[in-house]
Amino acid sequence: MADKRGFVRQNRGLFNSNTGPSHTNKKYILKQPDTEELCKRCGEESETIQHITAACEQLAPTEYVKRYDGLAKIIHQKLAEAAELIDDKSPYYKYTPASVLENENFKLYWNHSILTEKTIIFNQPDITFMNQKTKNTFLIDIAAPNTHNLAKTIINNYQELANEICAIWKQKAAQVISIVISFAGAIPKSLSQSLTRLNLHLNTYIHLQKSVILGTCSIVRNFLNYK
Repeated sequence: MADKRGFVRQNRGLFNSNTGPSHTNKKYILKQPDTEELCKRCGEESETIQHITAACEQLAPTEYVKRYDGLAKIIHQKLAEAAELIDDKSPYYKYTPASVLENENFKLYWNHSILTEKTIIFNQPDITFMNQKTKNTFLIDIAAPNTHNLAKTIINNYQELANEICAIWKQKAAQVISIVISFAGAIPKSLSQSLTRLNLHLNTYIHLQKSVILGTCSIVRNFLNYK
């Protein structure tokens, strides 16, 4: 597991600069017992760091999606470069994935619904990558859970779709690949295996880790500054 302490120390100001304390911090650290403990955004759960960074329903459709998209863009860009689908060398945070990229060897889909003969609920992987020469397809799903949920975060929603793709696209194999990294940058052992299966350099985790930590820093800062 990679050590993220140096990166966090260098960017500690992202958490601490010009931000106010959370409700929980006021109540238990600053000893202000009359402080409302519930989250000021959703009003349903205690305003803990775990809730703010990965469990607030008010932040899910905006802040969490933005952080998640940062991870997905890195994987999409790396695959597109490796498959010679793009020449774009811009930083990942400036990269805008195309809905569909294709050449004679590969197809790459971004957030694309896959039509099937039978109804399949989970039919829109984050990224779909097809090797047209070897007839192998990868359905890539991405998650950034709380650190304490990292070990039990198993993404297998797309196995039924993978089975169907083998038939309708006449593939030799269709694999579901999970890219999981916690909101704090903790990395499970399975991540290196997933990157290897996609033929991506193992150092890709550095970009993923940087993206998710900066995304979490932004979420915390925006939350604490929310009036």
